[in-house]
Amino acid sequence: MKIVSVNVGLPHEVTWKGKTVSTGIFKAPVSDRVMVRSLNLDGDGQADLTVHGGADKAVYVYPFEHYDYWQDELPHTELTPGIFGENFTTTGLREEDLNIGDRFQIGDVELMVSQPRMPCYKLGIRFGRPDMVKRFLASRRTGFYFRVLQEGEVGAGDTLELVNRDENNITVADITQLYINAEGNQELLHRAAQLEALPKSWRDYFQR
Repeated sequence: MKIVSVNVGLPHEVTWKGKTVSTGIFKAPVSDRVMVRSLNLDGDGQADLTVHGGADKAVYVYPFEHYDYWQDELPHTELTPGIFGENFTTTGLREEDLNIGDRFQIGDVELMVSQPRMPCYKLGIRFGRPDMVKRFLASRRTGFYFRVLQEGEVGAGDTLELVNRDENNITVADITQLYINAEGNQELLHRAAQLEALPKSWRDYFQR
């Protein structure tokens, strides 16, 4: 399990459907080591803090393994690390294999898997495709967020070590599936609604 690329970017304005929009989705790889803090990475930022960023979305991670799928889906698009808005492009971390609450270490940095990524219209801006949000969610290749438990520096090539496996055994993929269709698994829905490692907003959603 490794970090292939560390990507950051600050918000800037773009034109989308005739309107000016501020977005931080445009991330680019950095060669230097970067400080990971409780709310984001140094040099990184989000435009709308009501739905992006915060402790439960401090670090967005996207598996490099998904890039082949998207290259087939979008053959005329150049896919460079960070294109999905991710801070870490990684290998060895898949949504179906990661439990919400799993804890990882990178040197002194401690991280916890907090939730899947739910795309907003700004992903469509990044790809220049209004249909990208629907396609992204339908693919189930959402990536996920880390909560930062211990701050520190990271860089491309660093190894992630699993230090604690959450015993509730509810995966990132499970949460995405419940979001798309909760009717098929009431038992999992009830468990997810009580999962302490899951952010309160998700637990409240599933409770409703």
